[in-house]
Amino acid sequence: MFNVLQPEGWAPAKGYANGIEARGRMVFVAGMIGWNGQAQFETDDFVAQCRQALQNIVDTLACAGAGPQHMARMTWYVKDKKEYLARGRELGKVYQEVIGKNYPAMTLVQVADLVEDRALVEIEVTAVVPE
Repeated sequence: MFNVLQPEGWAPAKGYANGIEARGRMVFVAGMIGWNGQAQFETDDFVAQCRQALQNIVDTLACAGAGPQHMARMTWYVKDKKEYLARGRELGKVYQEVIGKNYPAMTLVQVADLVEDRALVEIEVTAVVPE
């Protein structure tokens, strides 16, 4: 289903893939933030909001009969890159608890702000489900 693209001679990517080749039905998940299904924030903690955003992605993928294993691309928008880097171990644990050992092609961007004032992170995903 997926072919991880790893250029010869490059150091292995850690926690993501440099590229993914996939074929199948495409599923696009909008940017998910750290609020619950009723559009309410339960926390202002960065890692907890990341957990909720990742769970929101998993729940949305399930509507298309997909799961984290089908993710081909993931883009993270964070308000504070330094917090993301400082809390990497915690975040990695949360990621594996919710997503598992599925590492799509990823991009991380620090942004000036997000539409929802309390949001600290927004994550969008493209998944490919085999035909």
